[in-house]
Amino acid sequence: MMGALTMEYKRTERVGDQIKMEVADILIKKAKDPRIAMVTILSVDVSPDLSHAKVYISLPPTVNEKAALTGLKNASGFVRSELSRRLPLKRVPDISFLVDESGERVSRLLSLLEQVSEEQKNQGEEDCRVGAGSPCPDEDAV
Repeated sequence: MMGALTMEYKRTERVGDQIKMEVADILIKKAKDPRIAMVTILSVDVSPDLSHAKVYISLPPTVNEKAALTGLKNASGFVRSELSRRLPLKRVPDISFLVDESGERVSRLLSLLEQVSEEQKNQGEEDCRVGAGSPCPDEDAV
C-alpha cells in the first residue's frame, strides 16, 4: 500500500509540472486577452485524485491583479480544452488561478529583519557611548 501512495504522489507532481509547462505555452501562444499577457506561471498543485489543479501565478506591479484574474477565469475553459488535447489524461483537472503572494511575504519579512538588525546595531552603538556596562568592541582591533 505504501508504494501506491508514493507513486500517486509522484504522479501528481509530474502532472503538475506538465500542466505548468502547457498552461504557460497556451497563455503565451494561444490566448489573445491582453489582461493576461504579463502573467508568469510559478507552480501548479494538483489534488491527489487529479480532479483539481491550482495554478499559482505572479504579476508585475504594473498589472491590475483583479483584471488579470478575471481574464484568467474567463480563459480557464479554453485552457482546459487545450490541455485535454495536449495531455494523455482521461480527465483534465479543473483549473483555478491564484496569485502567489509568498514572494511578497518573504520580501516583507526580509525587510523587517533588516530593520530589526539595524535597530539592534544602532542600539548597541548607543549603549557603548553611554557606558551601559557591556564591553564595547575595540574599534582599533582587527
